[in-house]
Amino acid sequence: MLKNKIAVVTGAAGGIGYAVAKLFAQSGAKVTIVDLQKEAVDKAVEALQAFGDVRGFACDVTDSESMQELFVGLKKTEGSLDILVNNAGITRDGLLMRMKEADWQAVMDVNLKGVFVCTQKASKIMMKQKAGVILNMASVIGLMGNAGQANYAASKGGVIAFSKSVAKEFGARGVRCNAIAPGFIQTQMTDVLPEDVVDSYKKAIPLGELGSVEDVAQLCLFLASDRAKYITGQTINVDGGLVMQ
Repeated sequence: MLKNKIAVVTGAAGGIGYAVAKLFAQSGAKVTIVDLQKEAVDKAVEALQAFGDVRGFACDVTDSESMQELFVGLKKTEGSLDILVNNAGITRDGLLMRMKEADWQAVMDVNLKGVFVCTQKASKIMMKQKAGVILNMASVIGLMGNAGQANYAASKGGVIAFSKSVAKEFGARGVRCNAIAPGFIQTQMTDVLPEDVVDSYKKAIPLGELGSVEDVAQLCLFLASDRAKYITGQTINVDGGLVMQ
């Protein structure tokens, strides 16, 4: 589905981003994964190369100069940039009354500013070639809010609004942008939760179970492909029915 497409996936050394990079590589894309720690990036690349053409780039997605270097380099070596998946994100949970400004700002920087920086740099290539797909990883928390996650909810709500604006700005140049809103997905973060907490999550989900990273990756694959050529500006949930719109 993505044969010879040039793709960049941020926050891809593990979790959802890793699953997306793996599926893209298996589908024929040439994938560059981006993450903060070089050791983690190198380890992920080594594993992912078994599935296809994968390389790595260690940097902070909020670092404008580094991201510019990445996208300009890809344009020079590959001739195009077809897909950007803005997946990098962090949490710094805490009740609003006690939340440190540093924790608020850290989440905003990575989850929202990082999406802006990467999209802005990538869009210069995509707009010129009059083609491209941008997928921004939001969250159902950005739709419904959550106690103890005011910073995370605000950042992901911002990603959703940002994605709609990008879709409207870039659509005339053939560039599509959609947001993906995962619900409770089984990752290393959920693996450490107490069993009773996980059970309470399951009870709130109509399908009665947590999702998998592969569930999210499959949606990314569809939206990145030509099968979704008439879909843009949408927020699509992968949440087992937790939030129904």
